[in-house]
Amino acid sequence: MAVFEGCEGNSKTWDLEERKCPKCGEEMDVYTYKGRVVEDSICGKCDYVLKAQEQVVPGLKKEKEE
Repeated sequence: MAVFEGCEGNSKTWDLEERKCPKCGEEMDVYTYKGRVVEDSICGKCDYVLKAQEQVVPGLKKEKEE
């Protein structure tokens, strides 16, 4: 609708991205907003969890937490 064109609400929409799992390389769906994960995303193959509020930087591998 033309009434909502340029509406501020459009900038608050989450983006669905396909990302490779950092652990096994399998494709996984990740919802992001301004470069941050909106909700936990779980890999269907190895059960790796990409936590909510984690910053998503393309090509960056996360160090293992101990």
